[in-house]
Amino acid sequence: MSTTPPSQALTAPPTQTERPADDGALGWFRALGPRGRRAFAGAFGGYALDSYDYFTLPLSMVALAAYFGLDSGQTGLFTTVTLLASGVGGALAGVLADRAGRVRALMITVITYAIFTVACGFAPNFESLLVFRALQGLGFGGEWAVGAILVAEYASAKHRGRTLGAIQSSWAVGWALAAVVYTLVFSFLDDDLAWRVMFWTGALPALLVIWLRRRVQDAPEAIAVREKSGGKTSFTAIFKPGLLWTTIFAGLLSTGVQGGYYTLATWVPTYLKSDRGLSVVGTGGYLSFLISGAFLGYLTGGYLTDRLGRRRNIWLFALLSAICILAYANIPDGANTLLLVLGFPLGFCMSAIFSGFGSFLAELYPTAVRGTGQGFTYNAGRAVGAVFPTTVGFLADSWGVGGALVFGALGYALAALALLGLPETRGKELA
Repeated sequence: MSTTPPSQALTAPPTQTERPADDGALGWFRALGPRGRRAFAGAFGGYALDSYDYFTLPLSMVALAAYFGLDSGQTGLFTTVTLLASGVGGALAGVLADRAGRVRALMITVITYAIFTVACGFAPNFESLLVFRALQGLGFGGEWAVGAILVAEYASAKHRGRTLGAIQSSWAVGWALAAVVYTLVFSFLDDDLAWRVMFWTGALPALLVIWLRRRVQDAPEAIAVREKSGGKTSFTAIFKPGLLWTTIFAGLLSTGVQGGYYTLATWVPTYLKSDRGLSVVGTGGYLSFLISGAFLGYLTGGYLTDRLGRRRNIWLFALLSAICILAYANIPDGANTLLLVLGFPLGFCMSAIFSGFGSFLAELYPTAVRGTGQGFTYNAGRAVGAVFPTTVGFLADSWGVGGALVFGALGYALAALALLGLPETRGKELA
């Protein structure tokens, strides 16, 4: 009699609990690998601090207007010059990322926006503050595009949407930090000094640069492409046949989404304080609902952009964002509780639409010109979208800030139309 066990006994039964390492709630993070996770941390921190430095102005707007004797049109001009300069800075940073490397470009953008945010705190008059804010915009414009590319090139195609959505959520983290500091500073200091202190705290990002230099590297594939090309990238390549229409429609998409977003980001604090008569602490409380909605919106939008696709996610939240703006701006006087409740879905929708941007724009361009393409389209959208906050500023004098906010809904309509000229890229491997 044979003593050989049955053949099936030689094979271990399949383990039902085993699953790929990149599955689960944090599978997208594990899939990055050690170097990718350090890149994620650097980009997350850079964008959070970018957000913090940006919001020092909108949160201090009422105090600034009183200090310098400015009208609504002039205060809206601060945002316009920031976003116009960011368009130039973003395009330059994108080219630099392709020629000198993602990490090096990231460090330069962080140093730039930190230095000139601090300089804003020393401004003696309206004109000098306008110049410093414009120079701050050069760094502000480039940071997100470069950081998003850095992480996108480490992320797997399966999880790229939620990975970049998580990066995008750091904007809400920086916004929340700015709101907390604003509440503390303006509660304990006179307004004439408080706005300067807010800008001086913008020196924090300089500490991140030291860590970036020591710990973060470009993805190996990006390094190989750059070395092969000798670091020579033509800016005009994104306007040549094959990429021209992609660049045009991606720029229009970015213009619409950012026009709507920056209208809200710039004017909601002023709307709450001037039109609704909320105190500093009251404004901070209302903003907490808006910001918490934004944070969850970034994470949810990142998940949905991988499940629904890039285009469907943007279409969905463009519609919902426009509806939320119309509802938020038309809440009747005295209904401040409803104002509070609607702040959450408003923050959620206007942020969820951004979650697919990092992955979508990265997938639209080849590695050799990815920095140039993404840097230009995202920031050209910022620059053109800058007319929205300024328009609201001028309309506010006759319509009121609440009524003028409705203008931001037009941006989301433009974004929805721009998607008709762009392909779906979900699951695409970067080349």
